Amino acid sequence: MSILNRPLSASRPVPDPGATLTKAVMRAAGHLGLSQSLVASVLGVSAASVSRMAGGQYVLDNHRKEWEFGVLFVRMFRSLDAILGHGEQARTWLHEDNLALGGKPVELMRSTEGLVRVVHYLDAIRGRV
Repeated sequence: MSILNRPLSASRPVPDPGATLTKAVMRAAGHLGLSQSLVASVLGVSAASVSRMAGGQYVLDNHRKEWEFGVLFVRMFRSLDAILGHGEQARTWLHEDNLALGGKPVELMRSTEGLVRVVHYLDAIRGRV
């Protein structure tokens, strides 16, 4: 049987979406220098859950709100990374007052409305890049 005729599952295991999103959230937070307590606040989970996420003992559940917040958080990171990279400029941007957003993005992300505003703002800027 040719490799082109084999079912996808036979050629390699399908990655677990929860593990993939959890890793993406933790990597994004690491690149941006964000604390586990901030990540917990953004995702709406306990700090202990984020600690377990970092250790690989907890994955985001796609049947809970934490999943949606995780997707938005990774989307925010990807947009920010496309615009400024994931280095010092991105970290600085997150912690500075932003007149268009009406506050510091890192603080706004603690609420659902704030996270969505930051994501929409970055998506709009990214569209012009």
